[in-house]
Amino acid sequence: MSETPTRANGTTRRSPSAPALTWLYAPGDRPEVVRKALVSGADVVIIDLEDAVAPHRKAYALDATADLLADPQPVPVHVRVHTPRDIPTLALLPGLHGLRVPKVTHATDIHRLVELAPGLPLYPLLENALAVEHAYAIATAHPAVRGIALGEADLRADLGVREDCGLDWSRGRVVIAARAAALPPPAQSVHPDIGDLDALAAGCARGRAMGFFGRAAIHPRQLPVIERAYLPTPEEVDAAREVVAAAVPERGALALPDGRFVDAAVVAVAHRTLALAARTV
Repeated sequence: MSETPTRANGTTRRSPSAPALTWLYAPGDRPEVVRKALVSGADVVIIDLEDAVAPHRKAYALDATADLLADPQPVPVHVRVHTPRDIPTLALLPGLHGLRVPKVTHATDIHRLVELAPGLPLYPLLENALAVEHAYAIATAHPAVRGIALGEADLRADLGVREDCGLDWSRGRVVIAARAAALPPPAQSVHPDIGDLDALAAGCARGRAMGFFGRAAIHPRQLPVIERAYLPTPEEVDAAREVVAAAVPERGALALPDGRFVDAAVVAVAHRTLALAARTV
């Protein structure tokens, strides 16, 4: 396998047609941080008007974000709004590619959002038990919904969960809802400890095993860790190539010389692995 091309910060050079793998949050009231995020190597930058901004800075954050997004940006930019009242200020800006909407709990919430921003991609965040129960209804509420994800900090508080494994059922629920709605696999929520990259890597490996694809980040140093966890290893790519090369559709299931069993489902996984490996340019 050829060496994966990388940027100076360690992130891979993604093909423009490849699905996003890293989503970097930046506080909307700090335009200088947002500008750094735009050249960080993240696939998508999310300007945060919600949790990362103090209440007395909300109005400034909205104005600063509107000024920045009046022009196209080098990477796709989403905005996590604080309230739906932010949306009319943002909806028609050339630099905006999508809205991250917190605290969506019902499909009817989506219809109200579409009225405020017709034609703009929506990414609802499911942050409480009711939202998780309605995950599929939210995911299928309108074609404007392009992806769903958990807001794990708020969900953890709502459920009173103390251990990380207490969120596993909700994680599985959102993965299944996204798949059933023909949406991309959800990205994992952020890992809040930017100093513990080993824990980040372990969490990403677990998320990948659960069916997530990629992860949101709160610091650029997390981006290469997320990419390494989610991109297939050279060994995985070689194994996938062997499966695809050995597969003979008219013969059905077969066993490879090393004992691996190959059927249509295994071949489909192999094709996905190769497609993911091809995300780099």
